[in-house]
Amino acid sequence: MSLVCRTIFFLLPLLAFAQTPDPPLRVAIAGLVHGHVDGFFRGIKGRTDVQVVGIFDPDAALHKKYSAKYGFPDALFFTDLATMLDRVKPEAVASFTSTYDHPMVVETAAARHIDVMMEKPLAVSMEHARRIQQAANRSGIHVIVNYETTWYRSHAEMRRVLDGQGGIRKMVAMDGHSGPKEIGVGPEFLGWLSDPAKNGAGALFDFGCYGANLMTWMMNNQRPIAVTAITQTNKPAIYPHVDDEASVLVQYPGAQGIIQGSWNWPFARKDFEVYTEHAYAVATGGDTLHTRLKGDKKEMTHEPPPLPADESDSVSYLRAVVRGRLKPGGLSSLENNMVVVEILQAARDSARTGQTIKLK
Repeated sequence: MSLVCRTIFFLLPLLAFAQTPDPPLRVAIAGLVHGHVDGFFRGIKGRTDVQVVGIFDPDAALHKKYSAKYGFPDALFFTDLATMLDRVKPEAVASFTSTYDHPMVVETAAARHIDVMMEKPLAVSMEHARRIQQAANRSGIHVIVNYETTWYRSHAEMRRVLDGQGGIRKMVAMDGHSGPKEIGVGPEFLGWLSDPAKNGAGALFDFGCYGANLMTWMMNNQRPIAVTAITQTNKPAIYPHVDDEASVLVQYPGAQGIIQGSWNWPFARKDFEVYTEHAYAVATGGDTLHTRLKGDKKEMTHEPPPLPADESDSVSYLRAVVRGRLKPGGLSSLENNMVVVEILQAARDSARTGQTIKLK
């Protein structure tokens, strides 16, 4: 055998190995009571880079619902989280429980050194948030908090174009829809969204978290100095135990944030405005950004560029983090979301007492 042939013979296995794509990310689902699980299942349909290897929920009726809807085999479902994790040994857990159950999911996964992605917000209280933080720190796992708005191209472009335009002076976030019952969420979702213990509040936590998350990101995780909030229930016949309207004033040194979370908007919206010393940027949904920068004679409208592939959606991001290509940061990070919960808890206390809550 010639030298060239021998070289090719020995290189072929190496070349084949180098060209082998990463295997699918093995993900287990914890909980089926959060309606966003539907979006997760729809989002992975047809994807070859992720595989659902187990689904936990204590409610067998939900097993039947999602088995029928997406064709999952019965063997995939479990009524005990620990048993599922030990049996299927996933690389990551995607949590779709109530917010109240987030510490339980993280602590169970952390004991097995499994990374967790959960739906927003992080927790119903700082006590729960600290439990999550402590479990993550002890085990060294990643905890990712997923917001729809994290994957908006308009927000990434907003941060880029406002760089160098002076300090932030005011931010306004407007998030929500006409109400969970009004838009027809499932009974298992509505049940805990309208429960102040399992949701933390009503619209205040459900939609106030978006603004708190974005503002904390724009302020580079700076904690505010004070929070003032007003909540009310405009539809007590539907939401007798929680607020459906919340306005929150978040005070920073030299800046203010205004969060408007509502189950009373005539249409669904997720809009975010930022005003600096020399410019402003207004994101309307995920794809459009309006700006007026220093030197501009009029407002400009932008179509933001695509996000990097690993940061374009929650599944791609989770895969990149678990496989070590990215470290959790920005809007998804535990650091950011600890501040978010602090803002939300202070807002809840302010609305209850009628007082401004100063953060120590």
